[in-house]
Parts: sequence; structure tokens; C-alpha cells
Amino acid sequence: MFSGIVEGTGSVIRREPTEESVRFVIEAGDIAQGLKIGDSVANNGCCLTVVEINGSRLSFDLLNETLQRTNLKNLNAGSLVNLERSLCVGDRIGGHFVSGHVDDTGRILRFDQVGKDYEIEIQFDPRNAIYLVPKGSISVDGISLTVGQVTRSTFTIWIIPHTREVTALRTYGPGSEVNLEFDMLAKYTEKILAARG
Repeated sequence: MFSGIVEGTGSVIRREPTEESVRFVIEAGDIAQGLKIGDSVANNGCCLTVVEINGSRLSFDLLNETLQRTNLKNLNAGSLVNLERSLCVGDRIGGHFVSGHVDDTGRILRFDQVGKDYEIEIQFDPRNAIYLVPKGSISVDGISLTVGQVTRSTFTIWIIPHTREVTALRTYGPGSEVNLEFDMLAKYTEKILAARG
């Protein structure tokens, strides 16, 4: 479980093919401190298991399913990735509950600076529109953000300069693919209502 408060960015050192799919080696800096083999770390909002630690470098094995369903398939040596270690009991939750299970990807249509802040418009699959409401929560590449305007196939978010500076968003622009995790409360509510008919 995560909160969507990204701790910082890591840099992809290399990606190596494995029998199952691919292994990513990430330079995580201080974020690697205190981690153990088997711990969970969100990479662009995708919960991955640490399989090897070499100083501040963390290795993660990804299945083909994970690659196909997330934007991690686009990462190569030098790519930045948002990192967040899993929550501990008693931690402050500054964002919202994020499971690290990516629902789908979206694509940035606009990334506009407005004054000092930034407005980002993201296109998504209209089948997921039921999960989005203005002022609701959304995880975009693991970042807990507030939904702005919503249409049938797009939504907007606003970020402050700090968020852009400390996340991989600083390297994004129109056309960039982002991981989306919709609010789990909305997903559970939909399932309960559907079951009641």
C-alpha cells in the first residue's frame, strides 16, 4: 500500500531480458536505504518487488503482463522513474490510498504552464470514466493528484512547480504515456452497486 507521495526519482541503469520478461536495475539513491529483498517499491505507481540490492541500486523483475499494461515498457537506460517505498503502520498519508496496481495507461494531450503552475490534460479509455469525478483522487505515475475537469475521455490535473521538479513529470510532454490507478473506493462502490443490481 502506498500514499501517492513520491519520494523522488530513480534512474534506469539497464534493462535485461529474463526467462519470464525483463529485469530493471534502478539507481534509487537515498530511497534504497533500509530496503530489504522482498520489499515493495512503487515504480511509476506500479508495485514491484525488490529482488536484488547493490548499494543504492535496486533490481526488479517484471512479468510480460506488467510490461504490457504499464508505461514501464517505454523505459530504457537513463529514463527517470517515480519511486515510493510502501507505507508502514503509523505513517502519515499525505495523498490517498494507492494499491500500486495500475488500472490502465493514459496519454498526455497538453502540458501547459499557467503562471507558476502546470495544467495537464490526459486522455483515457472512456470505459473508465465512471471512476473519475471533479475533486476526486487519481494516481498518475504513482503521484496522488486531484482531478480537475472531466469529459468522456479526458481529465485535467494541476501540479505545482515542486511536484514537477521532484518527479519524472519534468521529462514529460504531449504524447507521454502515464500509468493510471483510479480511486479504489470508486471501484469498490461500483462493484457493490452492480452486485445489488
